[in-house]
Amino acid sequence: MSSTWGTNIELTIFGESHGKAIGIVLGNLPAGLKLDMDEINMHMKRRAPGQNKMSTPRKEKDEVHLVSGVMDGITTGAPLCAMIENSDQHSKDYSLLKECMRPGHSDYPAYVKYKGFHDVRGGGHFSGRLTAPLVFAGSVARQILRQKGIEVVAHIRSIKDVYDDALPITLTTDDMSSLLSIPTFNKDTFIKMQEVIEEARLQQDSVGGVVECAIFNVPAGIGNPFFDSIESHLSSLLFSIPAVKSVQFGLGEEMTHLYGHQANDAYYYEEGQVKTKTNHNGGILGGISNGMPIVFSVGIKPTPSISQVQETINVKTKENTQLEIKGRHDPCIVPRAVVVVESMAALGILDMMAIK
Repeated sequence: MSSTWGTNIELTIFGESHGKAIGIVLGNLPAGLKLDMDEINMHMKRRAPGQNKMSTPRKEKDEVHLVSGVMDGITTGAPLCAMIENSDQHSKDYSLLKECMRPGHSDYPAYVKYKGFHDVRGGGHFSGRLTAPLVFAGSVARQILRQKGIEVVAHIRSIKDVYDDALPITLTTDDMSSLLSIPTFNKDTFIKMQEVIEEARLQQDSVGGVVECAIFNVPAGIGNPFFDSIESHLSSLLFSIPAVKSVQFGLGEEMTHLYGHQANDAYYYEEGQVKTKTNHNGGILGGISNGMPIVFSVGIKPTPSISQVQETINVKTKENTQLEIKGRHDPCIVPRAVVVVESMAALGILDMMAIK
C-alpha cells in the first residue's frame, strides 16, 4: 500500500481513521520558512468534523503536533513531520463490516486486495479522515506560494441541483476572505444548499456536489506537454481525495458543445502583460500555464454511508443480505472538501513550480 506522492515536494501520509494518530511527512521543503500556525489552524478548522448539521457529529480538534523539521517555528530543511491524534472513535460501530460490504465504499475491492486484513474502522486508511494531514501540508504549500504572489481559492459551485455563481477571472482580497466563512459567492445560494443537505439528512440519505477552484498569478510557462501536463499533475492529487469522481479544467465538458471560435480564448496586451479575454481553457494550453488563472472543478459523489437499508453481500457466508450502516457520517462532504481541494491544488502547483 503506497501512500507517497511527489516529483520534487515529497508527501507521505500515514495512519487510519480509528488508529492512534494520522499524519504526514513532507520532504524537500525549503529551509527558512516561518510557519504561520494561526493560518494553518484556521484551514484545519475549515475541514474539521462536528461543527454543524452538514457534517458528521464526530468531534475531532485536529490539533497539529510538529514532530520534526521545525525549530523555533522555522523550517530546517529536514523532513517536516506532522501528527494529528484521533480522540473520538466509535470502533464498535464497524464490527459487522468485516463481513458485510458497504455499497459505494472501498470495502469489497480492499477485502480482495488485502485478503481481509485491512482496517475497516471508519474506513481505515481509505477514510476521508486522512485528508486532515493533507490540509496541513497544503496550508504550508500556500505560505510558500504566497511568497511568489500565488493564491489558491475555491468555492462550492453546486450541491445537488443548487448552483452558485461561476468563479470570475479576477477576485479581490475581500472576495477571498469572504469565501473562508461562507464558501459561495451568492450567500443566499449557500442557505439553499444547507436546506438541501438538511433534507437529505432527515431522509437518512446524502447528496454530492461540485467544488470549483482557481490558482491565481501562476506565471506562464509552468508545466509540460503530454505526461506531465498541469492537468495530469493536479489530477493525480485531486483524484486522491476520497469521493472525487470527476475533474474538469476550464469549461470542461461544456466546451464540447461550442464552436472553435467560441471556445478559443483571444489574446490581448494590457500594460505589457499578455492576457486572454475569456478563460475557457482554464489557464492551460498544451499542458502549460498561459498566465491566466488555472481553473478546474471537482465532482464529489454523495456520501456512501447512509442509514437507509441497502442491498449487499456477506463475504463470509457468501450470501446476499441487507445492511443498515451505523455510526456518524456526513450527509454531504462537499462543504468540508473545499479546503481539501485548495490544499491539493497548492501542493500540486508548488511541486511543478519546484520543477521549473
